[in-house]
Amino acid sequence: MAKLAPSTNGHYGNKSGWEAVGYDTRHTSIEGFVHFHEWQIGGVSFMPANGPLKVKPGDLEGKEDGYRSHFDHKNEIAEPGYYKVLLDDYNITAELTATEHVGFHRYTFPKNDQSRVILDIGNKQGESDEVRDASVRMIDDTHFEGFVTTYPKYIKTYDPKGQITMYFWGETSQKPTSVGSFNTQGVNKNSASAKGKGAGLFLEYNTADKAVVEMKVGLSYTSTENAKKNFEAEATGVSFSQAKVNAQKVWERELGKIYVEGANEGNKVKFYTGLFHGLLGRGTASDVGGTFPQFGGTIGQMPLDEKGKPKYNFYNTDAIWGAFWNLTQLWALAYPNRYQDFVQTHLEVYKHRGWFGDGIANEQFASGVGTNFIGLTIAAAYNLGIRDYDVDLAYKAVRANELEWKNRIEGSGKMDTKQFVERGFVPFEQKETDSLASNFSASHTLEYSFSAFAAAQMAKALGKSQDYQTLINKSNGWKLLFNPENKLIQPKKADGSFIDKFDPYQPWRGFQEGNSFQYTFYIPQNPAGLIAKMGKTQFNDRLDSIFTIAQKSSFGGGKEIDAFAGVKSIYNHGNQPNLHVSWLFNFSGKPWLTQKWTRAICDEFYGKETIHGYGYGQDEDQGQLGSWYVMSALGLFDVKGFTDLRPIIELGSPLFEKVTITLGSKKSLIIEARNTSAQNVYVQSAVFNGKPLNNCWLYRDELMKGGKMVLIMGAKPNEQWGEMYHPHQISNFKM
Repeated sequence: MAKLAPSTNGHYGNKSGWEAVGYDTRHTSIEGFVHFHEWQIGGVSFMPANGPLKVKPGDLEGKEDGYRSHFDHKNEIAEPGYYKVLLDDYNITAELTATEHVGFHRYTFPKNDQSRVILDIGNKQGESDEVRDASVRMIDDTHFEGFVTTYPKYIKTYDPKGQITMYFWGETSQKPTSVGSFNTQGVNKNSASAKGKGAGLFLEYNTADKAVVEMKVGLSYTSTENAKKNFEAEATGVSFSQAKVNAQKVWERELGKIYVEGANEGNKVKFYTGLFHGLLGRGTASDVGGTFPQFGGTIGQMPLDEKGKPKYNFYNTDAIWGAFWNLTQLWALAYPNRYQDFVQTHLEVYKHRGWFGDGIANEQFASGVGTNFIGLTIAAAYNLGIRDYDVDLAYKAVRANELEWKNRIEGSGKMDTKQFVERGFVPFEQKETDSLASNFSASHTLEYSFSAFAAAQMAKALGKSQDYQTLINKSNGWKLLFNPENKLIQPKKADGSFIDKFDPYQPWRGFQEGNSFQYTFYIPQNPAGLIAKMGKTQFNDRLDSIFTIAQKSSFGGGKEIDAFAGVKSIYNHGNQPNLHVSWLFNFSGKPWLTQKWTRAICDEFYGKETIHGYGYGQDEDQGQLGSWYVMSALGLFDVKGFTDLRPIIELGSPLFEKVTITLGSKKSLIIEARNTSAQNVYVQSAVFNGKPLNNCWLYRDELMKGGKMVLIMGAKPNEQWGEMYHPHQISNFKM
């Protein structure tokens, strides 16, 4: 929950409600250190300063004078669990660390009789958008509390009766010499409380040289009382230095569950940055006692264990559009508790709201995609053996997500489910998605087909044969949009005819955040079916040439810095719909091309400099692209996102000489890639636990028993290794 970080432009908010704002490495000034950073959530900014009083941050260009300060990256340290920077305008050193629910600040001041800490509470931060109400007050000489309530853009759109409230309860190590307040009405230099929009306090100090002021801030989404309880549980008697040591121990433990060895330091930087993002992405929204925020301002309660501790965490989470090709695979490999928490979160949402919500902000629905893969994610969890929940309730919710539409809430997505269920596809119409049609009809049809397959497997496992047959038939909906003449997925109108003036490069017409060239390969549940319809030779030739062309623009949108830079490209690694495509050669008899292209994407799309970290034009989506790098660098992946009844793991091109993984099963897995290098990207042979591995895949439950996998790598493909089909590729389908 406590995700402290510097902000360079957070108070600007954002135009569309989704852009990445807060810290931009190209900026040269910092406006504050913000506690809450989550999908549609941001707020509670603190800033140390000195000199004449200023209560507004000021602008980046310096036209409007404010309390922001210039800084130099050479005087900045950013590590997991710790941040430090010198604020040049004030000669103040600021340091940050955290526990799960408490933010810790340490400010080292120069000698100055006009030093202060500004608590800027009632202004928007990042995605938080409009502030509806705010309050902050000193409780006594050294303790303070408050809240800010906001109305983010995506909640306004998809759950208009919702809102977000962030609470805090904190302590300063030094009694201020005086306290003043401010809000949109002005400044009061002799007031210890403020209310309403723009509310904030400034705590004044007369500092000697190298004077230190530490602040500890308990956070909560439920109440100031629970913020205080979170503070008392995690920060009582804990100094900044102790909190820093503990935070870094936690990160070392979590990052160390996957330990990579090799000579290439750049690959290690990319790997652990990706893993850091993957683990940081979904934020805890529940308190130490298991209370969590619900829609309408009510408070829910997670179940407690015999020691009175919550069994699970409740998460805030962006939509998981594509997370089955990165995050859930990472969680399932080494962090199953995160997957379990994710499932429990969405079952709590379903119980309270009656529907899954794809994107969740304090149980308000905030999905910007309009589809919903929560059912697929939970069905996959069941297939993986993650079942510590009410299975009957889970299946009921999964089934409803795929097949039901009456009284569906817009924020739950899939508002065109009725058409998909009754027709087998969603008709195209140039309009917002409703019960009759969708502008994104083709991509919706493909997505719903995939998630129907996942639900079908769960139905089969539970012996629900009639549901299984219904769902598995629906999983073939993509075939209705496959045009045999151009061998592309093409949107259809309600009368069943293909749309005219069709341009396969054109995004946003039938396809969300992509185009037909990209989405034609979106049949992850049935690669064999797609290969059969396209023809094996044409499938391989077309896909190989797509990557050859895409490589010229770094597999995305080139060097344009925009989340949607690659939507017109023939392939776009910067967004979710394409993330499985480079792995499809494992199903088409040419696994060496999966080895070639996944390695090339790791090397060329991903960078280690600040702007190019995840492609120049991309949508990291809270760790999704980073997690893809982690899985591909390990050489482990599943196109189907673990939706098979007995999931598999496909093998690619491992980047590192040796990897030791502490599996979620508590076993250890060692992967050795002998002779691996920038040139030696091709698997020559493989052995798992002493036995030859002749396929480019194995069952996941076998992998999770642990042991040792050894792959011999070389500079040229071994076209005799691993080209066998999966034995169950077509078992669920009628061709």
